[in-house]
Amino acid sequence: MSEKIYVGVDLGGTAIKVGICDEHGQLMHTYEGPTEVDKGVDMVIANIEKYVRHIVVESPYSWEQLAGVGAGVAGFTNVREGIIVLAPNIGFRNVAIRSILEERLGKPVKIDNDANVAALGEAWAGAGKGVDNCVCYTLGTGVGGGLILNGKIYQGFSGMAGELGHVSVVPDLEAIQCGCGKMGCVETVSSATGIIRMAKDAVERGDHTSLALVDKIAAKEVFDAAKAGDEVALRIVNRAAFYLGKSMAAVAAVINPEMFIIGGGVSKAGNILFDEVRTVFAKLTPEPLQEGVKILEATLGNNAGIVGAAGLLLRS
Repeated sequence: MSEKIYVGVDLGGTAIKVGICDEHGQLMHTYEGPTEVDKGVDMVIANIEKYVRHIVVESPYSWEQLAGVGAGVAGFTNVREGIIVLAPNIGFRNVAIRSILEERLGKPVKIDNDANVAALGEAWAGAGKGVDNCVCYTLGTGVGGGLILNGKIYQGFSGMAGELGHVSVVPDLEAIQCGCGKMGCVETVSSATGIIRMAKDAVERGDHTSLALVDKIAAKEVFDAAKAGDEVALRIVNRAAFYLGKSMAAVAAVINPEMFIIGGGVSKAGNILFDEVRTVFAKLTPEPLQEGVKILEATLGNNAGIVGAAGLLLRS
């Protein structure tokens, strides 16, 4: 075998996931081990090295075929310097992880934040395969985002581009404060957290809804209730979809992407979410800017971060 391989690392607070990809973004092998955050930064880095070496040794490929390693992390990263500035879930602050891993592995290393690498994964080998300009939303506890322009991650001047969850779209009279400190962010209404908050508020107000019978409301229960015809749940889902679609209209006016890709747990809601988002986008976006634009669900699931991290070696 003479082809090059690329290893992607998804660095999480509980587990470190690693995978081998070929030059086309096909994920061929995966491995997962504990992060062991409680044992300190040195142990976490040692584990990354150990798992990277392990997956290559256990694969049909040789160490010489490894072209490099990419890593994605939930936190603030200085991509140019290869430094994890702050990643609270793994206890990293100003850790020069690129230079450390390059010295230990003897291979090129690139890093980026988790939302960007997930976006790159979807653009490289997922829903956006073959598309050079796309925008990715990750709807989970918060709302993450990534911009892929001309086939590469767009970083912005300080590396903070793509914070789509913090586009302010909710009018002042309806807005609540976001975790970022600002008012009316997409994240406050279109994330799982936002959907759950709206559902709890409705129950506390005494609105007539089946959600009042749910012991612990999660976003899935809200979507299930909406699909079953619960008017309160449907109103909540439509509100989440409206502001998501509104943010996409704003992004389209600036970026003019060919595709929007929606991933994360909330995206599993299916047509009840996507149909409304598409309707709102069509209503609020000027015709020339919406022509040919697709809004699709992500396809790589939990592997998007691994694939995108590996893709940093080729597409960043």
